Amino acid sequence: MHEHQEQKEQHSHHDHHAHMIENFKKKLWISLLVSIPILILSPMLQNLLDYNLSFPGSKILLFLLASFVFFYGGQPFLSGAKTELFKDRTPGMMTLISLAIVASYVYSSLTTFFIEGSDFYFELATLIIVMLLGHWIEMRSQMGASKALEELIELMPNEAHKIDPEGNVTDISVEELHPDDHILVKSGEKIPLDGEILEGESTLDESMLTGESVPIDKKVGDNVIGGSINGNGVLTVQVKKIGSDTYLSQVVELVKNAQATKSRAQGFADLVAKWLFYIAVASGIATLSYWIVVADFEFALQRMVTVLIIACPHALGLAMPLVSAVSTSIAAKEGLLIRNRTQFESARKIDKVVFDKTGTLTEGQFGVDDILPVKGIKEEDLLQIAYSVESQSDHPIAKGIVREGEKRGLSKLAVTDFENLTGRGLKATIEKEAISILSPGAMKEREISFDTNHFSKLAEEGKTVVFVLKENTLQGMLALSDIIRSSAYETIQKLSERGIESIMITGDNEKVAQNVGKELGLTQVVAEVLPDEKSKHIQRLKENGTKKVAMVGDGINDAPALAEADIGIAIGAGTDVAIETADIVLVDSDPRDVLNVMNLSKATHRKNVQNLVWAAGYNIIAIPLAAGVLINQGIVITPAIGAAVMSLSTIIVAINARLLKVDDVTQNKQDA
Repeated sequence: MHEHQEQKEQHSHHDHHAHMIENFKKKLWISLLVSIPILILSPMLQNLLDYNLSFPGSKILLFLLASFVFFYGGQPFLSGAKTELFKDRTPGMMTLISLAIVASYVYSSLTTFFIEGSDFYFELATLIIVMLLGHWIEMRSQMGASKALEELIELMPNEAHKIDPEGNVTDISVEELHPDDHILVKSGEKIPLDGEILEGESTLDESMLTGESVPIDKKVGDNVIGGSINGNGVLTVQVKKIGSDTYLSQVVELVKNAQATKSRAQGFADLVAKWLFYIAVASGIATLSYWIVVADFEFALQRMVTVLIIACPHALGLAMPLVSAVSTSIAAKEGLLIRNRTQFESARKIDKVVFDKTGTLTEGQFGVDDILPVKGIKEEDLLQIAYSVESQSDHPIAKGIVREGEKRGLSKLAVTDFENLTGRGLKATIEKEAISILSPGAMKEREISFDTNHFSKLAEEGKTVVFVLKENTLQGMLALSDIIRSSAYETIQKLSERGIESIMITGDNEKVAQNVGKELGLTQVVAEVLPDEKSKHIQRLKENGTKKVAMVGDGINDAPALAEADIGIAIGAGTDVAIETADIVLVDSDPRDVLNVMNLSKATHRKNVQNLVWAAGYNIIAIPLAAGVLINQGIVITPAIGAAVMSLSTIIVAINARLLKVDDVTQNKQDA
């Protein structure tokens, strides 16, 4: 029940994001339509274009139309300001916008009914429209709310084969299982819950859960993890953990907590808006205080409102959303999907990049490294025998040998009497001769001698070794390992040149991990790590927030670390869970794209700063003029002048955003 409730909540959250995008779009178009008569009736526009349009009740109509735009179009900003001030307890973009629209609406309403003065309905309507447009563009450019927890929950099977005390098997819902219940797990099925094997033996694929690249041999008394995939054996399992105590449920909790922490981070636009808010409030109070003493209340109020409106530049609402939209578009063309803009913005400041091994730095599939026939046997003949037998199996090691045989164009020999020896290897008959492909453990069990020195050397390099026998006579050894991606070498080298540490944290065994780390020249290698330990390592690497850490992974076991890292980067060929948890997805599964993420982040930040100068620079200069510091010299910012310059700065930032080029992003692939 708990899992299904979580799933419903996550699905609802995802739908909520889509609804918000449509809501902004609807508010934008309706507000725009209502604003047209506001602009036509506005005295400021009439003065600018030198025409006169007024009739009995025109001021009341203007007030009613502006009221609709304020309450309907401005609602997202007013609600957002409430959240920023009372929940997040720090002002941001929503608070700055709300300050300007509240000030202009309240003051304009006063001029309509109670005091003398020019209204700001024109500024109110245009500000709301521009800000709605900016937020709609930015929301559309993002991929939406994460469904990571939903994806995790969906990994678990819904049904289990329960065995009653009489030995009868009944299919029931997993939710109906209790600790100590006995369940049957058939070959190829997922383990429903964490438990212990009572009968049978098999090979379990836990790679997506733990990061262990080689399937694990399991026998009576061994523990199994819910969500892992059973091999060819049939198991009777005693349920040990249910609900929130299971391995996957704990991973769900880790991801949830990390995402909640990360969501509190402020983006560049919000940081800028926060300081503009403080400047606006301080300047507004100072302006009101001064002119109340020097002049009168109505003049002081008009100057203060002008300051508050000018402090919130129209262009700021478009400056960064337009850059976001352009950079997101460029990223998508280059195979980078940006899911979290705030975290993406900080990618330019990365100090350490943490990589998973299996499926990230490596391809997540075995390749044949060494073919070692005994004296008198040809290398090609040894591989052909192994290729023919292993083609009958779907084990990852078998697939690696088959790929090598196909690559060399070998023909398959006729295989009969094939049999899978769970945890030990395979046996079959070729041309009436008994063929066995055995693990090192099976060789020792059968007391068949082999070159232990050579085997030990291969094992120390992290390679998996299988032995090929004909009529119980050793023909040779094949050594396999997870294939390192060719682009991984270049990526680590480039990161080193930039002074960025490259660290590998993996659930795989120590020997395999150290061998990969040595070959790639990694700064640090941490092996045999469980998911919760991965996220703890990420926390330590952050050094109390003084270092920016990116995590690159592809598996379920990487999800907590991806969520915990400052920037979570998922390999596109990885699991849905990793992809949904990440802030950025590398569609091409190319580690070099980590460098391109950093390049794009830097280029985007540069454009944001440029647009900020255009959008807010003149406002900061104009604030003292709006406050009236040079009024005795005849220099003062009127609403008309403010509107004209705001329009110009909006056009400039729009053009500048489009100047962000693909060349700013992809130079690393050309260099590499």
